[in-house]
Parts: sequence; structure tokens; C-alpha cells
Amino acid sequence: MHNVLQQLVNGLSLGGIYALIALGYTMVYGIIELINFAHGDVYTLGTFFSLAILGLLGVSNQLHGTPLVIDVAITVIGAMILCGLVGVVIERFAYRPLRNAPRLAPLITAIGVSFILENVMQLWRGPSPVPFPQVFPNPAWVVGGIEIQAKQMMVILFAIVMMVALQLFIYNTKLGKAMRATAQDRDAAQLMGINVNATIALTFLIGSALAGAAGFVSGVYYQSTWFFNGFNAGLKAFTAAVLGGIGNLAGAMLGGFLIGLIEALANLFPNGNQWSNVVVFSVLVLVLIFRPSGLLGESLPEKV
Repeated sequence: MHNVLQQLVNGLSLGGIYALIALGYTMVYGIIELINFAHGDVYTLGTFFSLAILGLLGVSNQLHGTPLVIDVAITVIGAMILCGLVGVVIERFAYRPLRNAPRLAPLITAIGVSFILENVMQLWRGPSPVPFPQVFPNPAWVVGGIEIQAKQMMVILFAIVMMVALQLFIYNTKLGKAMRATAQDRDAAQLMGINVNATIALTFLIGSALAGAAGFVSGVYYQSTWFFNGFNAGLKAFTAAVLGGIGNLAGAMLGGFLIGLIEALANLFPNGNQWSNVVVFSVLVLVLIFRPSGLLGESLPEKV
């Protein structure tokens, strides 16, 4: 039982990272119905941006004492801004010219952008895993035989705070209302005076910024990064978005935590680490077969 409870804690912290990435997937799909397969690589780029900013600030490791709060805040905000700008550039030059093209064209383009980002990161930091500095002390508490680390709590709380902030923005601001209107009916939104191009660019900016935040959190959690990390994490975050109901922010959050739990619990079985991907993507197939709209999604008529 202790092993099960320990894996639940591990799964929740892992799911928090997937949830942050899945929020970007679901935002972009909700507004232009595009699966942005380059989003996972933007997440990895966030880790590399974080490393570069920490290097500029002279931060190597902070194993003892007070966390470097100001340096960490600058790093997170900087990574989010840089990843957001990358997302806007990708939308402007890769996706916007294909907005009225058949759906296969932007999908193939997204895969191409993913390969471009991966190769840029490989040229930038090399093909080997890169260590990430320990910018937070990581004490652990044992509760009922279950070890809970500070970085695990940080991941879960950060993901929840980001999701709540995003929900408040979407439902309580004029820009959020414009995004919802554009997602519902792009032509009608344009007739009502909404700048559709700017609204879609804003969606990519926010979604990519969340991926940048997830990249920093991932670096802190795993203590390393690799140029190819985004491929696997992006696929699992996409699975999380589909599981929760792609286009639904709360669904993306729920799906991220569920995928993290499923992956962690699969490791309880012999050779579970080798079968965890099989279990996760089997869940994706089952969801697509029996509930294509996801756990919190709604079956809506096809847009024309």
C-alpha cells in the first residue's frame, strides 16, 4: 500500500508538468482546431531558455540557504516571454498562411516545425543531456511512510495556480471574451470588430508561455534536459488534452494529472517502466474509441 501511495504522489507531480503542456495544446485546438505538434518542443525550448537566463544571472547551484527568489522569478518570466514570442513567430509564418488550407497541410507543417526546433536545440546545446542547476532546496517530509519532496509540491501548486489564472483570464477579461468568441465562430467574431489574427496570435503567445513555464518546472524537477524531451512529453500532454476533452481548459488539467497517475501506477508492475508508454497510449486509443469528446468535453457539430 505504501508503494501505491508513493506512486500516487509521484504521479501527481509528473501530471502537473503534463497539465501545463496540455493547456497550450487545448488552447490552440480550441481556437483554430489545429494540433500543434511543435508545442512539445517549445516546452523543451523553455528549459533551454531557462538555462541560458540562469547562466546570464550567474546561478549555478543553490543547495543550501534561501532560494534565489528574484533570479528564479526573472528566469520563469524570461522563459515564458521568449517561448511566447517563439509561439507567435511560428503562428505568423508557419500556420497563418495555411489557415484556409486543407487540414492535412498545417498538420504536416506542425511536424516540420517540430523537427526544426529539435535540430536548433541540438545545435545550440549538443546531443547529450544537459544538467539543470538546483535552484531550490529540496527537503523531503515523510508522512505515514510516504516521502513528499518540496519540488513535487512546487510542481503541483504551480500547475494549479497557472490553470486558475488562465481560467480567470479567459472568463473575466475582454481579451478572453475575444478568444472565446473567435473559437466559437471566427467569421461572426470578425464582423463584431474582433481582430481575429491578433486574437489567434495571443492564443499562441499564452499557450507557448505556459510551455515555457513548464520547461522551467521540468528542469527543476528532473535536474536535466535534452533536446529530444519534447517529443515524448508532447505526445503524453496531447493524450492528456484528448483524455480531458481537447478545447476544455479544466479537462486538460484533469487529463494531465490522470496521465501522470496512470504512468506512475504502471511502474508498480514488473518492468513497468518499459510498459508505461504502452499503457498511456492504450488509454488514448480507448478514449478515442469510446468517448472521442473526452471526459469533460462536449460533442459539438462540425464547424463549416
